[in-house]
Amino acid sequence: MNQPSSRSGLTTFTVIIIGLLALFLLIGGIWLATLGGSIYYIVAGVLLLIVAWQLYKRASAALWVYAALMLGTIIWSVWEVGTDFWALAPRLDILGILGLWLLVPAVTRGINNLGSSKVALSSTLAIAIVLMVYSIFNDPQEINGEIKTPQPETAQAVPGVAESDWPAYGRTQAGERYSPLKQINDQNVKDLKVAWTFRTGDFKTDNDSGETTNQVTPIKIGNNMFICTAHQQLIAIDPATGKEKWRFDPKLKTDKSFQHLTCRGVMYYDANNTTEFATSLQTKKSTSTQCPRKVFVPVNDGRLVAVNADTGKACTDFGQNGEVNLQEFMPYAYPGGYNPTSPGVVTGSTVVIAGSVTDNYSNKEPSGVIRGYDVNTGKLLWVFDTGAADPNAMPGEGTTFVHNSPNAWAPLAYDAKLDIVYVPTGVGTPDIWGGDRTELKERYANSMLAINASTGKLIWNFQTTHHDLWDMDVPSQPSLADIKDKSGKTVPAIYVLTKTGNAFVLDRRNGQPIVPVTEKPVPQTVKRGPQTKGEHYSKTQPFSDLNLAPQDKLTDKDMWGATMLDQLMCRVSFKRLNYDGIYTPPSENGTLVFPGNLGVFEWGGMSVNPDRQVAVMNPIGLPFVSRLIPADPNRAQTAKGAGTEQGVQPMYGVPYGVEISAFLSPLGLPCKQPAWGYVAGVDLKTHEVVWKKRIGTIRDSLPNLFQLPAVKIGVPGLGGSISTAGNVMFVGATQDNYIRAFNVTNGEKLWEARLPAGGQATPMTYEINGKQYVVIMAGGHGSFGTKMGDYLVAYALPDNK
Repeated sequence: MNQPSSRSGLTTFTVIIIGLLALFLLIGGIWLATLGGSIYYIVAGVLLLIVAWQLYKRASAALWVYAALMLGTIIWSVWEVGTDFWALAPRLDILGILGLWLLVPAVTRGINNLGSSKVALSSTLAIAIVLMVYSIFNDPQEINGEIKTPQPETAQAVPGVAESDWPAYGRTQAGERYSPLKQINDQNVKDLKVAWTFRTGDFKTDNDSGETTNQVTPIKIGNNMFICTAHQQLIAIDPATGKEKWRFDPKLKTDKSFQHLTCRGVMYYDANNTTEFATSLQTKKSTSTQCPRKVFVPVNDGRLVAVNADTGKACTDFGQNGEVNLQEFMPYAYPGGYNPTSPGVVTGSTVVIAGSVTDNYSNKEPSGVIRGYDVNTGKLLWVFDTGAADPNAMPGEGTTFVHNSPNAWAPLAYDAKLDIVYVPTGVGTPDIWGGDRTELKERYANSMLAINASTGKLIWNFQTTHHDLWDMDVPSQPSLADIKDKSGKTVPAIYVLTKTGNAFVLDRRNGQPIVPVTEKPVPQTVKRGPQTKGEHYSKTQPFSDLNLAPQDKLTDKDMWGATMLDQLMCRVSFKRLNYDGIYTPPSENGTLVFPGNLGVFEWGGMSVNPDRQVAVMNPIGLPFVSRLIPADPNRAQTAKGAGTEQGVQPMYGVPYGVEISAFLSPLGLPCKQPAWGYVAGVDLKTHEVVWKKRIGTIRDSLPNLFQLPAVKIGVPGLGGSISTAGNVMFVGATQDNYIRAFNVTNGEKLWEARLPAGGQATPMTYEINGKQYVVIMAGGHGSFGTKMGDYLVAYALPDNK
């Protein structure tokens, strides 16, 4: 008896879908196999063609073959990725759904002897479901340890810093990002509520670059809080109520070519703070009756502005009417070319400032010079020009600093007792081709420089990447901490976090490694496409025994997608790129860069609890692709800056341009399997990563036409973490609009709250009128794609808690 046409049509539809899936897998699988990849997709394609044919013939063998395919896929998936839920999902999702579809009676009506074949298929699907449920609760990427050291009852006092305050970007200029406050603790943090919200009113304009971001960490001293906006407006706020006290606008001169439009923080100086600055005050040569308390603001068009902390008026006795022109003595100076985006440091006598330069635009860019100015008069006291034969040579009439020398765009750190400023540097631009770099321009690139803050003289330097061609800057403020070594002796350490994931732990007095550092061989050639003209490579690179990179080397097993289809395309793309591990040279064919240009660590750094000898951090892992574009080095500079670090960058003056992009699937998802973002806890006595957890969902990410459920997956983040004596770590940063709290002991998530916009900033905490607050800027990040806004949000416990 013939089946009704609708049922026949349903079966025909199923045959067509399975047939198309089979052809896609077969063709893509052959392509992948020719590149040296897995043959699974060929086998799966052939078996699906058999299933389609048998189903068309109304044969029960269709279900038997599908059951065999399903069982084989389960075994293959576990062999490739173990019990990682998010890695298993694209391998099993389409086949699992299609298997359930084949169990629908209307699809297989008219096929005889289905009983045993349905049992076989049902059994393999049940195995797949059990495997997926098991994998949800057994994540092989997470580390579930516990830090045993308890929090001491009494915190170490920091000279000149009140426990209730957060007077510098990292709370202290040592970059600890740790507060001894504990009113909010691991038991009551779940009760936090919004205490107040402040709106800056400063929004992105049509004349601003795409890289407009709100990354500020507020500072708080006594009854005043200070923030800077994306356009560097300085605002004083009542920290108890969130009400504005005054506002100073430096009238930033900006346009779309600025590669960065942001302000990560400001610097505070109090002439009466003789305790913290006892060492540096020995060299003090000036005073200021007009501004004994001042706030310094780095301005993106190349200025350093000093503002009276009490009145909000310019300190006109500093520089010229309250500002210093950082473009002075600059080669190839232009607005945005030299761009201070991060806070420097302030001593009893000197304000030290550095800045970024435009990446990958040309070989005729401003200098990356670091400078020290008199904290009261703005007089230039010293320079450290990172590309000069004599870095301390003062500029004179008709001279300039060295162009394209390595710059220091991240926040600086300061040891007040030693009077040393610690300067993290990047590579001299252009970043991705270095055939014309001189030995002098590479000497201090990608390094941690220890410089006497009063004289500018170099004390030591440590290079983290040699001859950098991957934009592997030292991207964050270093953290200073006195730690106990294995013998129990206290050692003054500096933690240098890098984009490569290496965390170099050095004696901050002399730069000698505390945690072992090994020089290891790295790739010297590319296998696909021509070798890069005029380039050379470092034969070795330094690796620290403390490394937070997600894994040593990617393989095609690590490729991902929302389904097995885009995962297959990612595997093909991976195999077509040059990649032989970290430091694979850039190429015309295209090179996979992992860790990518965002790095494992970015400007957020880490938080160090010196009382407990513990650190917490939020590393990320997202691959990028760089593709060199042959070009005439003598071509005219016809284009202005693109206002972003991604996409096509011209690199005028060298024989290549470059295209830089995230490594994404056809659906716009990362081609590397999750997690892409973590939180982690490190025991500083052993330098062991004790716990590591995924952080974040893709609730606020809508790549192209596909959206995944809002469950924990581990997403990238830009922004740092803080920790408190209450055993709580606070962090925003992620691509979803949340601030979260974690248990410092074991990484357990304790609390989360929705933010009104992207929280790509480092939070801070303080106490006023007996109440502790946690504050974060929720203003979004242009190129990161999060929601833009102008919100400063403060959280506190309800009065009855």
